[in-house]
Amino acid sequence: MRSRFAPDRQLSARMGLTLFLLGLLYVAFVAVLIVLLKSWALVVVIAAGLLAAQYWFSDRIALFAMRGRIVTPEEEPHLHGVIDRLCTTADMAKPQVALSSLDLPNAFATGRNADHAVVCVTTGLLRRLEPDELEGVLAHELSHVAHRDVAVITIASFLGVIAGLMVRFAFYSQLFGGRGRRDQNTAALLLAVMAVSALVYALSFLLIRALSRYRELAADRAAALLTGRPSSLASALTKLTGDIARIPTQDLRTAQAFNAFFFTPALGPRAAVANLFSTHPALERRLDQLAKISTELGRPV
Repeated sequence: MRSRFAPDRQLSARMGLTLFLLGLLYVAFVAVLIVLLKSWALVVVIAAGLLAAQYWFSDRIALFAMRGRIVTPEEEPHLHGVIDRLCTTADMAKPQVALSSLDLPNAFATGRNADHAVVCVTTGLLRRLEPDELEGVLAHELSHVAHRDVAVITIASFLGVIAGLMVRFAFYSQLFGGRGRRDQNTAALLLAVMAVSALVYALSFLLIRALSRYRELAADRAAALLTGRPSSLASALTKLTGDIARIPTQDLRTAQAFNAFFFTPALGPRAAVANLFSTHPALERRLDQLAKISTELGRPV
């Protein structure tokens, strides 16, 4: 069943292109590893196992890392009430609802498909936002589920994960392999694996971030149109972006690995991230888009 979230053909096209390019990169990466390691069975089994683990358990991994747990309507009636109303308005199935104990004010959606999706908010978010601002943020996260980009970004992130693991494996093999057992051929092989893995990681890194920036704009747009209150979402964005700069460094470090999934990026006060490497578009761009939607809807900014 199609939801009432505004469809985004550009997002669908970008997701398809990103998955296609990452698929080609993945096939090339596995082929090179088979040539270098001369063991196709080992490479295929490890790659398939990691992909299956990330696809099936990505929601549990994210919740565990963010100290989140599934909550019932009895435990969080207000949070469930807002999500119930939004899901009814959007004509979509209700995802599971989770609460994170972090003071970091943020929210994210995860899960391999709409039937296994989870929307998680932090206690820091609930404490800081007004009801209409919370509704805008939750509509944003639900649009990720409706557009299916949560599953796409989860699958797309896999290649970067496996490439990063290969870089670390090669590095530590070189570092702790023991000079007596290490000859020049082994060292050259490990360096080649490290170089190929680093290149694949860099390319997948850029592709995922390009998709992530656009999907955040698409989610802002869909949420603003669904709720009819772009100004509330803009207010939440402004408030949370400023508050994140005052969050303890330890919480920020915990969250930064999941930036691509968040409503706003978990960046420290001195993190000047170039647009090319950012998981989210600039705050000014997001606010400009919401201001244009307000004008189109005839609402005050």
